[in-house]
Amino acid sequence: MDNGNTSESMVKKYRPLAVAAGIGSILGSGIIVGLSATITVWQNGLGLTNSQVGIISGALTFAIAIGSLFAGQITKSFGLIKSFNWLNLIYAVGALICVFSQSYVVLLVGVIITGLASGADLPISLTVVSHDAPDDKTSASLVSSTQIFWQIGVFMSYVCAFIVSKMAGASGARIVFTILAIFALITWAWRTFSTQFKTFHEAGERRRLANEAASQQTEKVSIKTVFAGSNKGRFMSFFFSILIFYVCWNLLANTFGQFQTFTLVQAHASQSFATGAGIVLNFISLLATMAFASVAGGKYRNRFFLVGITVQFLAMLGLAMSSHSLWPIVITIGCYNIGNNIAGEAMYKVWTQEAFPVEVRASVQGFINGFSRVCCGLFALITPALVVPSAIRNTMFGFAAIVFISFVAGVIMMRLEKKHHVNDF
Repeated sequence: MDNGNTSESMVKKYRPLAVAAGIGSILGSGIIVGLSATITVWQNGLGLTNSQVGIISGALTFAIAIGSLFAGQITKSFGLIKSFNWLNLIYAVGALICVFSQSYVVLLVGVIITGLASGADLPISLTVVSHDAPDDKTSASLVSSTQIFWQIGVFMSYVCAFIVSKMAGASGARIVFTILAIFALITWAWRTFSTQFKTFHEAGERRRLANEAASQQTEKVSIKTVFAGSNKGRFMSFFFSILIFYVCWNLLANTFGQFQTFTLVQAHASQSFATGAGIVLNFISLLATMAFASVAGGKYRNRFFLVGITVQFLAMLGLAMSSHSLWPIVITIGCYNIGNNIAGEAMYKVWTQEAFPVEVRASVQGFINGFSRVCCGLFALITPALVVPSAIRNTMFGFAAIVFISFVAGVIMMRLEKKHHVNDF
């Protein structure tokens, strides 16, 4: 009872830090969905060609991937905390360039700057949370809770885009990006000037140094020492289990994120029904993410994962069997959204923060994030051909196979954590 109360009090104490990191997730999903939802508005307002629209959308995807890949290098060059504090200012600069853009080139530059900052911020923010958290259980709870903010960002971006959709020219899109810039500036100021966060950072660094001294560690921790040192087998097993799980999970999540409305319309839903269903399904995703966050640091986490991955598998089979009937498709997508958020990105974030030393977490997670986004970007080139009515049945059987692969990788990861005593459940 006392241990539970102590853990809850620690989570409550460090919650503001998780919120500050979580707003970075809002900004991350916000720029992706915000651009997607307003790209036609930008096209009409600035007179962009279809090829220019495609280049802008692709540039954002690859900018986020590059930012993620270089997250570790950024922390080495500028320091973990300084990077955490100042990346959102760079994001705000990029968003404001978009706000004031009057041409294709200026909008493209703004999108790239925003994407680079967003891609780097996510792994760095999670590393700061796990670095500052006083124990592993508190860290798991706080890290998983940041996924809630990602869903909030998606929801807010859709709502904002819907509200401003009737405005003339590019005005509506400029308002959406102004809101993102304001959020980024507030987050930058909060992270940078909060005395509470400064205390958390200093205490976290003291604990890290004490743990380093207690383990009689003389060699500086780096990517080389982790993956080529005496424990390379352990860390390589962690790395490939997490990488395979996340890439498989993200291929499906990205596909449904981009083409859910398209799939519903192909099943003869009206555009308004498909959009409304998307908002409801997003809300279901948010509730599922909150449910997982409540158990992320405890013994029921793995059970939730097994239930979630099973629901995803059955949902893919359900979509394969439902043919072109609208309501069965809506119901199975709803089930998928539940399973997807119980056994998905939040679990990946927790695993990555638990499995690797704090000195390399931003680099490892940044690489996995970036590699996964590149895979999703390439896969998106053929996705439209896979979700048309004539192909969707076979596609969903293929997706069920991908879910099964992610299940195997996830089970291996859970066994590895137990084998190496990463947690006690």
